[in-house]
Amino acid sequence: MTSVLPATGSATGLRLAAHHDLGGHGDGMQVMREGDALYVGHTGTSGMGTSILDVSDPARPALVSQWPAPAGSHTHKVQVAGGLLLVNHEKFPYRAVTSEPFSAGLAVYRTGDPLHPEQVAFWPSGGRGVHRVVWTGGRYAHLSAIPDGFSDRIWVVLDLSDPGHPAEAARWWWPGQREGETASWPGGQRYAAHHALLAGDRAYLGYDDAGLVVLDVSDMTRPRPAGHLSWAGGGSTHTCLPLPGRELVVVTDEQVHDGPHAPQRAIRVLDVSGGQPRVLALCPPPGPRYDELPLRFGAHNLHENRPGSYRSERLIFATYFSAGVRVYDLADPAHPAEIAHWVPEPPPGQPVPQINDLFVDESGLIWATDRIGGGLYVLAAEPALAALMEEARA
Repeated sequence: MTSVLPATGSATGLRLAAHHDLGGHGDGMQVMREGDALYVGHTGTSGMGTSILDVSDPARPALVSQWPAPAGSHTHKVQVAGGLLLVNHEKFPYRAVTSEPFSAGLAVYRTGDPLHPEQVAFWPSGGRGVHRVVWTGGRYAHLSAIPDGFSDRIWVVLDLSDPGHPAEAARWWWPGQREGETASWPGGQRYAAHHALLAGDRAYLGYDDAGLVVLDVSDMTRPRPAGHLSWAGGGSTHTCLPLPGRELVVVTDEQVHDGPHAPQRAIRVLDVSGGQPRVLALCPPPGPRYDELPLRFGAHNLHENRPGSYRSERLIFATYFSAGVRVYDLADPAHPAEIAHWVPEPPPGQPVPQINDLFVDESGLIWATDRIGGGLYVLAAEPALAALMEEARA
């Protein structure tokens, strides 16, 4: 834990409550809390794979253990639910030559001791490995992966009814991704699955330059297309968060380019109440000064309303790289309003922060990571925002 908290550059409604440098491996990627355990995946640049912290006292997170990433790989995504921890294995760096050895697949751990999980299985994906995982318990996990025979990431359903023996249950890809098929998208674009979030019998899947793909998963072993929407100014569609009680989906297009003046990547609110999804509004972007800065400025991850976390169909929590954490109020979904933000001063050795992922726990604390070297930040809501969060709980 950091004894002296890093300086805050700009904030409204949020304050820094704690910080951890992750043992000098500050390249934090996905972060998730369950009970008193916090799991952090690492981008891979530091060589670290997974960190586990004891957060029984959130003001004093304590690093318990770290697992290095396998050679030539990163394990930057973590999912925990139902007594299992799932960790991806993927080739890294992405463009490294494939003749070098790497690990490709999904590691499955039991969390009988949440701070010391025990590996019980490994599902080999083949190809270049697993990128993103969605697992909230039950029978099925959902992955984006590049198996053998495919040009880019597709959507894969994994059956975990026997966690010691994971088995593929289904896969879906955009026509043209399999070897021997003709690409069905415009030249210069990338059609690749990122991850899907489910609501009822619908899976809302970000598909890079294809935008949103809606799949009918009433039979999980036979996913079928049920809708599609792309938009001008889009690209690198990442997270598609359903708000089922309001028939809305909030979508991020990930910023994948460094600035200054990189193409904008925004957060959109979609109306999915009819037969065809439509863009209802854009969440207001942070101020233009961020567009003048180096490294990434734009949307990335959303807090995903997982069971056991803070859940709201009104308040949206997002990371925006150099513009930090942003909180939006969708009381009027046609006119989203930013109501809070927090941006740290740049970590040592970085020109700007790169806030990457966040998780809002059931108590309302926000756990956020920096993808380069800033490590882990713990944010608390100021009284007015805390009161609104309580009012807006789903």
